[in-house]
Amino acid sequence: MPPAHSIRLVPRLDIKGDNLVKGIHLEGLRVLGKPEAFAKLYYEQGADELMYQDVVASLYGRNSLTDIVSKTAREIAIPLTVGGGLRTMDDLRNLLCAGADKVAINTAAIASPAFISEAANALGSSTIVISIEAIRESNGTYLAYTDNGREHTGLDVFDWAEDAVARGAGEIIITSVDREGTGEGFDLELIRGIAARVSVPVVAHGGAGKPGDAVDAVGAGADAISLASVLHYKEAANLFSKDFDNKNEGNIEFLQQSRTFGKVGRYELSEFREALVEARIPTREITTQ
Repeated sequence: MPPAHSIRLVPRLDIKGDNLVKGIHLEGLRVLGKPEAFAKLYYEQGADELMYQDVVASLYGRNSLTDIVSKTAREIAIPLTVGGGLRTMDDLRNLLCAGADKVAINTAAIASPAFISEAANALGSSTIVISIEAIRESNGTYLAYTDNGREHTGLDVFDWAEDAVARGAGEIIITSVDREGTGEGFDLELIRGIAARVSVPVVAHGGAGKPGDAVDAVGAGADAISLASVLHYKEAANLFSKDFDNKNEGNIEFLQQSRTFGKVGRYELSEFREALVEARIPTREITTQ
């Protein structure tokens, strides 16, 4: 049965320094251009929300997205989630003041689960998102990782999601590190397991290669679909063909060859929305001026 609520489409922009980057399994990052250009484009195409993730923040113990968030918030009028290297209440407040609507935490929450309650009590549960990086082990269990899937925590993903929500998290972003950037489709067993254990919205991330994958993820219990490579590779080529400031800053050879990796296709956001509509899955109605 289709969900009663509208399913959100959420482009995710992984950022290193001041560039949009993309890789596979959260590694092998390639520069695609400036995040502000992509964010504005996805907003114009009808994205329901956007997510910015500082992918090197944990290495340096800080998030450096304040300026980018401020610039983006002036250009778009949809919710913006920001994550990466957020370790203190001041980190959270600074990004919210800069224009973020929600903040996503991972490492700090695992290091001190009480931080979730502190943040939720001070800022509201709807503002606090727990980001979980999941890897399927050889015995079939799913364990939570940090630092882009590099640091083992030993935590069972499903237990951790349930605990985080009990402590006040208002949303879960579940990333399949195994599928991320491959285009092989979402890990539906992972999504089902999370959705069965929590009462808050679940955002599926990692694996989208075609619009039908979003339909499958919703069927498994996802409330929102996070999209990256499958959108970025097409739009990077489009932006490259225009006279953008970042024209000489991306991976020029990669863009000129119109390459992708794994089974990732090149699609626009509208094609994902159309696939949901065809499957009778409710989405936000997009009107044109």
